[in-house]
Amino acid sequence: MPHIMELLGKTRVVVKDGKVIEVGEPEVKWCPLFAKIRGIQKITPEEVKKNMEFRISDFGMFTDKRRLELEDFVGFGASEVMMTGLSRGLLDTTVTACEGAGTVISNNPTLVQGMGGRMSGLVETEPIDGIINGITERGGIVLDPSTAVMDPVAGVKKAAELGYKKIAVTAAFGETAKELRKLEAELGLDLIVIGVHVTGLNREEALVLVENSDIVTSCASKPIRDLVKPLAQVGTAVPLFALTQKGKELVIERAKDIKSPLLINTMPLPVLPEEKQPRELK
Repeated sequence: MPHIMELLGKTRVVVKDGKVIEVGEPEVKWCPLFAKIRGIQKITPEEVKKNMEFRISDFGMFTDKRRLELEDFVGFGASEVMMTGLSRGLLDTTVTACEGAGTVISNNPTLVQGMGGRMSGLVETEPIDGIINGITERGGIVLDPSTAVMDPVAGVKKAAELGYKKIAVTAAFGETAKELRKLEAELGLDLIVIGVHVTGLNREEALVLVENSDIVTSCASKPIRDLVKPLAQVGTAVPLFALTQKGKELVIERAKDIKSPLLINTMPLPVLPEEKQPRELK
């Protein structure tokens, strides 16, 4: 089974044996994040292929040579926020996804950042022994090493069985977030649900995700931008929104780790300057 990931304009990319074998059409033509970081002014299949090949060569994505200690990619990404939460004791553990491993439970801040800092929308993956072994050596728990299944709900159940209560978990679908909230109530947990990879969600799906998340990334989603009522927002081009008090506290805690100067102000949210948004919003 090949690996499938959606990245850089939600372009579907298939990787097999460490090689890019298929690239789809980008759904978004310009992303302010990649324009700033990589100088990509127009997202094309060729640029997407180059970016995926760069990830493979630079830190071994989808290979046995995967590096699992990586620097911060953005100031306020999902993995960066979780890393800070673990470091400060605001979280007991996290449930996230990594290519070659699927759902992973980890309370190691460095590992959480290493797995997720460069991760885009992982759709499908299969076991890669080098990645699974690297995660295990760093104290991470792979939910199912034989299949590399991605199942956030099962991951939270496993984390609860291990005795964890304050758990951050990423969810790409509204129904997943809704199931996580039911599980939270059933097991008496304290979850931080983080909505990720939201480009292309329709309004109904986006609403369910917003209603059941503490933090949500905006990606290139128009419905998310239209529906959120944030308590805090970081960034204005591809913002991350804190939707609940505990989400807000985690995001503000992350702000303490940002080395560059910060402006903190009160104003109606969200703030979305039109010229800064990805093109075209989906």
